[in-house]
Formats: sequence, C-alpha cells, structure tokens
Amino acid sequence: MSAPHLVIFDCDGVLVDSEPVAARVLSETLHTLGWPVTFEQVDRLFRGRSLRDCQEHIEEHLGRPLPEDFIEHLNERTYKEFEATLQPVPFVREALDSVLAHGLPVCVASSGSHEKMRLTLGLTGLLPLLGHRLFSSKDVARGKPFPDLFLHAAASMRVFPEVSVVIEDSVPGILGGRAAGMRVLGYAASGNASELEEAGAEPFTSMRDLPRLLGLG
Repeated sequence: MSAPHLVIFDCDGVLVDSEPVAARVLSETLHTLGWPVTFEQVDRLFRGRSLRDCQEHIEEHLGRPLPEDFIEHLNERTYKEFEATLQPVPFVREALDSVLAHGLPVCVASSGSHEKMRLTLGLTGLLPLLGHRLFSSKDVARGKPFPDLFLHAAASMRVFPEVSVVIEDSVPGILGGRAAGMRVLGYAASGNASELEEAGAEPFTSMRDLPRLLGLG
C-alpha cells in the first residue's frame, strides 16, 4: 500500500491520553447536576464530540438548560486535571517521528478548541512536532460526524481528500473521515475495535503499528 499524502490525527485519545481524564471530570460534574452517569457511560456517549454537542445532549436528558458558565467551569476543572496528570498516548511520539522522517505532512483535526489543543499538546511535548497545523470543529459549520472538519483540514494543507488518511478513536470521527472520502485508521486501545471497524475504520491497537499501516515500512 502506497503512503498517503497527508496524515490527519485526531487529538484527544489519539495523540494525548485525555479521554479518561475528561470523562471522569464530566461524570463527577453530571452527578452534581442530578444525572448519576458512570465514567463508562460518559465515554461511550460523548467520545469524539464537541462540548457544545455534549451540552445539548445533557440538557435534553435533564430537561432543563445548563448554567451559562457550564462549559467554562467544566474546562477549568478539566484543564487543571490535565496539568497534573496528562500523558501522550503510548508510542505516539515515536509514530509521529517516523511519519515526519518520511516527509509526510501531518495535521490535527479535533472536536476540541484551539485553546484545548495547544494546552494538551503543549503539556505532552507534542506541539513542536505539529506546529500550527491545528484544525478545530469551531472552524467549520458542522463538526464530527460530518465531513466538514476533515475537508477543511485537507484543503488548508492543499491535499486531496482521497490521498489523505485519518487517525481516529471515535465513531463520530470515523464517520466524518469516511464521509470526507478518506481512508480511516481506528485506534482501538480501549477494546472497541469491532465498534470502530463497523463504523468504517481499519482498527489497530498500538501506535507502534502506525508507520507500517501507513505504508512506511
């Protein structure tokens, strides 16, 4: 298999191991609002979605609007936990080094904000490898599972979608990448390989395998 012309990485759960931290904080927050949802349920319901999408779902479940400062306070708590505990996804630095050593362009397409990406990638030491090639769902009209973000990233990088590869860990992200006409590799370290494959991804469980899957040997 020939190497792609562009590799588009999701951020949370693919580059930085932020999903467990964010899911725990959101679960604790929802308990205080009267929704005793578990960590596992939060991860299943909200992985890969923007905070605005999460807020709409929560308000629908609770049957009432959330406080206007809900996202601000949630981010404050989550970022504090990131600063204390956040780590890169295992072996992702080595995978990025290999991709870059082969001269392949890379970028990030995340449901999170630019502020969040700069924080998490900075804390884990990955930001220098990615520069300013960061694209957020806030840059487009529709986030994942729609293709808008991936098409925007490819257009900004001046690469055709059909020669781009997306690295994702969530069903919404996989659906968005596939809708954009891109090959999608599904990082399934959390044991959800069958779910990601059903959504249209080629699942894998270790970032050590990524260079080979990209045709880099």
